[in-house]
Amino acid sequence: MQHAEPTGIIDIGSNSVRLVVYAGPARIPTPIFNEKVLAGLGSGLDRSGTLPTEAREKTLAALRRFRLLLDHMKVKRTLVVATAAVRDAADGADFVLEVERIGLDCEVLSAGEEAELAGEGVLSGIPEADGIVGDLGGGSLELVAVADGRADRGISLPLGVLRLDSSSGGEREARKAVRAALKKSPLKEQARGRAFYMVGGSWRALARIDMLVTDFPLPITQQYRMKPSRAKDLSKLVRAVDPRLLAVAAPQRLAASPAAAMLLELLVDELEPSQLIVSTYGIREGLLYSRLKPSIRKVDPLIEEARDAGGGEHRFGQHGDLLDAWIAPLFDDEPAMRRLRLASCLLADVAWQANPGFRADRGIEIALHGNWVAVNPSGRVIMAQALSANFGRDRLPDERLAQLCKEDQLKRAQIWGSAMRLGQRLSGGVGSVLKRTSLRPVKGAIELGVRRGEEALVGDQVQRRLIRLAELLGCEPVIATM
Repeated sequence: MQHAEPTGIIDIGSNSVRLVVYAGPARIPTPIFNEKVLAGLGSGLDRSGTLPTEAREKTLAALRRFRLLLDHMKVKRTLVVATAAVRDAADGADFVLEVERIGLDCEVLSAGEEAELAGEGVLSGIPEADGIVGDLGGGSLELVAVADGRADRGISLPLGVLRLDSSSGGEREARKAVRAALKKSPLKEQARGRAFYMVGGSWRALARIDMLVTDFPLPITQQYRMKPSRAKDLSKLVRAVDPRLLAVAAPQRLAASPAAAMLLELLVDELEPSQLIVSTYGIREGLLYSRLKPSIRKVDPLIEEARDAGGGEHRFGQHGDLLDAWIAPLFDDEPAMRRLRLASCLLADVAWQANPGFRADRGIEIALHGNWVAVNPSGRVIMAQALSANFGRDRLPDERLAQLCKEDQLKRAQIWGSAMRLGQRLSGGVGSVLKRTSLRPVKGAIELGVRRGEEALVGDQVQRRLIRLAELLGCEPVIATM
């Protein structure tokens, strides 16, 4: 897919102002710059009705810096949006004029637009999302239903972490506001028994806290899942003074955690979701995704990103699709596993520039901790196992990772990696060799087919890798001339 021109998005929120510059494939652009300033623009808004002077100046100073950086980065397209604080403030329009004097065109999102874009953002990173998206910011909470690749028109409540009081009295007021809003919306009926997608920095902080206390072996928040009952546990936990939490959440986030946890617990009670799923994608990604053509929206973001990430590392050009097709006759994988196998093959050359003794480490690191979307922790571990075997290591370094997958999935991934390793050695990383050879099961054996006159391709190392693959499959190795 052709790369889009770098795009900057500035999100002027109630709690923070952030610039993210995206580049790469249009379907799944990569953040190449990301800076946030916790300005607190929505602090005290309910009392004064206006934007605090200090926060206002801090925000404008950040915007001036962002404007200069964008010029130096030669970013030609920048989208600037403001949310609840500017939308609700009596002097919001005056603030927008100040932003425009800096040289930035600023759009103030309506409550409905903000909710819809949050839903679009979740769909961008989790295309199969089906349930209710909750985007918790500093000044508001947006709720919107998502299903079948579409986000409905949602609702917005003035329940951001800067406005919430986590005391028992504050909880009663928040519950009253949520119930009143849900009475006017079909969301309560739509939510029951479906997933609840958590968007926003305060809820991501709760997820990191949960990972810490449960000793979760893969600290990636995107698509991290929790049982709904965890909301009550987290609500109790963040009220206690525990210095360990500073390792996973900034002091400002910890200060907002009791309110964020209280609201999450309240929503679990009212909506009765089946599970809680974290999305690191929100309105910024939704802005980009909502502008894509339908044909591009349908592209699988994991495959697209793996193809792009692996392409720059290939020695003789991208051949991951060919490698996957070459090993495919050996496997009868279900669609979800076929997809992970293809992603792994697209990354098969990703570590060749590393020291030979560390190639497996690099492959594992990229699979586990890469900036992937549309893949859950289990999928990351499966890809890591395949790449580990591809680079000559049978087992993953942390045994706890195996707990995130089924044993047969890891075994299958190991065999994928062994087949990939064979194909890489046979071909030297050149796609044309894969086109002229074959690998297939034949009556209790696996047959490596080479063309007459090209038998010399099957050197000693190729034979050893073929034997190893046959051992894993429990069959005999055969070399045949085509």
